Amino acid sequence: MRALEQIRDWPVRHAAAGVVDAHGVAGTEGDLDRVFALASVTKPLAAYAVLVAVEEGAIELDQPAGPPGSTVRHLLSHTAGLAFDTTVIMAEPGQRRIYSSAGFEVLAEFLTRETGIEFPEYLRQAVFEPLGMKSSVLAGSAGHAARSTVNDLLRFAAELLNPILISGDMLTAATSVQFPGVGGVLPGYGSQRPNDWGLGFEIRDHKTSHWTGGANSPRTYGHFGQSGTFLWVDPEIEVACVALSDENFGDWARAVWPTLSDAVIADMQRIRDTAEK
Repeated sequence: MRALEQIRDWPVRHAAAGVVDAHGVAGTEGDLDRVFALASVTKPLAAYAVLVAVEEGAIELDQPAGPPGSTVRHLLSHTAGLAFDTTVIMAEPGQRRIYSSAGFEVLAEFLTRETGIEFPEYLRQAVFEPLGMKSSVLAGSAGHAARSTVNDLLRFAAELLNPILISGDMLTAATSVQFPGVGGVLPGYGSQRPNDWGLGFEIRDHKTSHWTGGANSPRTYGHFGQSGTFLWVDPEIEVACVALSDENFGDWARAVWPTLSDAVIADMQRIRDTAEK
């Protein structure tokens, strides 16, 4: 896949990327087994463990958790009212989309209390182990301290395209807007009205500007990390893309990530058109 060759020209020391669709891995570039710090790409992984816990009956989405009036659903969708990196309450639950790593830490502590299993171990048992993500580990905050590889994240992306750990209905809920119409700041991209979010996944919708490409459908969901990482899934075309680097997010990423995403989608369309002939 030629699109992925773009990462060779990124202003980073190391980068790796891959694309997967419903048929399997469609293309890769770079060292797929190199371990990168994920930063906030940790959040969808942590959220998935929470969703597994919900389907196992260990907790419920609308169970009280976090600040007064807040629930598991609020914490997953950044509407619990907590500040970015502390448990200071800045708003009533459901009123504002306040992006919060602290909220995921509160969520992890809640799940640990409810299950008696430390959250990193729960994540390993619920997500990493069954998907064969052997190089992935959570070493700290459930909001930003996971490490992984492109190979492992492609396995997770394949799960998002065809879930086996959770039901299709649960995945649909997780990738649908929670608390529609709520505005807030999308880190790195400013105020968005609305700032749509699912359960642990940011939803592209009609946000401008954005870290995905102009060719991505509004239903695209995923996450990016301040360590220079991203994962998106576009369910309209059943394609997912993972890119990891070791250069912190900044203007360079704003410039090259959308370009890569658009090129990936164009390549996938050409590949499919050729296969149909």
